[in-house]
Amino acid sequence: MNELPQQLVDGLALGSLYGLIAIGYTMVYGIVQLINFAHGEIFMIGGFGALTTYIWLPSGTSLLVAIPLMIIGGAIASVAVATAAERFAYRPLRGAPRLAPLITAIGLSIALQQIVWGFYPDAKKARSFPQFTGDSFEFLGGDLAIQRADAFVLVLAPLCMLALGAFVAKSRSGRAMQATAQDPDTAKLMGINTDRIIVMAFAIGAAFAAVAAVVYGLDKGQINFEMGFILGLKAFTAAVLGGIGNIYGAMVGGVVLGLAETLSIAYIEDIPGMQQLGGGAWSNVWAFVLLIVVLLVRPQGLLGERVADRA
Repeated sequence: MNELPQQLVDGLALGSLYGLIAIGYTMVYGIVQLINFAHGEIFMIGGFGALTTYIWLPSGTSLLVAIPLMIIGGAIASVAVATAAERFAYRPLRGAPRLAPLITAIGLSIALQQIVWGFYPDAKKARSFPQFTGDSFEFLGGDLAIQRADAFVLVLAPLCMLALGAFVAKSRSGRAMQATAQDPDTAKLMGINTDRIIVMAFAIGAAFAAVAAVVYGLDKGQINFEMGFILGLKAFTAAVLGGIGNIYGAMVGGVVLGLAETLSIAYIEDIPGMQQLGGGAWSNVWAFVLLIVVLLVRPQGLLGERVADRA
């Protein structure tokens, strides 16, 4: 149990990463009821956009100066791809049966992976990503060590969440998003450009995914063109766990999922008779077991959906 504070902090950091990615799923679904399975690749493209920005910076640039520029570069790449996908892949299918955009999203996911692989010929290998230097932050007499990348995401994720919540609740565009999510036809009659609002939802989700990609790269020290698949799947799980369409639920679901994954790795193998079901190899299994249990008890997710019934 002396390791519990460390496991909790690690779980919170991992969950915050999932939550940042999950926001993209929940915003798009909340407005157009589309499950954008290509969002994991939008996250991956944000990582490569950030890495490209770093490579273009003058040699010797301080990481503290480089990180904001990397986030901007990654966000530009992610937003450009996400808005292009909305315009040319999803918008023509907006009135089609739901299966059509779903299959399109899966195909787009594969296509984006291959495009990045072609643009970076060695993308199949892990590409080195800059990392924080220096010691971790230590607390509780050294029993609790917070890595700099973890501290970065633990500060950044709540700030992003609060900023987005204030934007949706207080701004004119945010209220237009709420109206479009509730009834897009009536929103059009009230003078709201719903196409612009939908593009904005894709762009905001892509920007948050780019931030998550930079955090992931800083933590792992490497990125690759396949990293979006499993992280995107877990982020989608987090969105469903918290309540699909609920912005705050996406972050809550991500935190719960991150804690469940971290604690299962640390403690399940210590339970008598469960030695074969512990360790990192089973972390994904227990994450989805948690999802199944929550949905059996509360199908609308932890905080509930915020998607209005459409007439």
